[in-house]
Amino acid sequence: MTKVVMYCTAVCPYCVSAERLLKSRGVTEIEKIRIDLDPAKQEEMIARSGRRTVPQVFIGDTHVGGFDDTAALDAAGGLVPLLASA
Repeated sequence: MTKVVMYCTAVCPYCVSAERLLKSRGVTEIEKIRIDLDPAKQEEMIARSGRRTVPQVFIGDTHVGGFDDTAALDAAGGLVPLLASA
């Protein structure tokens, strides 16, 4: 399975929802980068994604986006194939 990275904060219901969705699709490991603990990681997230909000989900080298983007990709049938590609 492709590596999943999620930029998040401790208190974020969308981060929890994104993690729940990914795990329901078979993801067993998510590298969580807490931007609330390290301001440099927030700058890294903005540079990588062009966005300031969390979560920001990356599957492999692909920026999926936030929870709404991840859920929309799943609804369109694209999330599982992206997770399976490696």
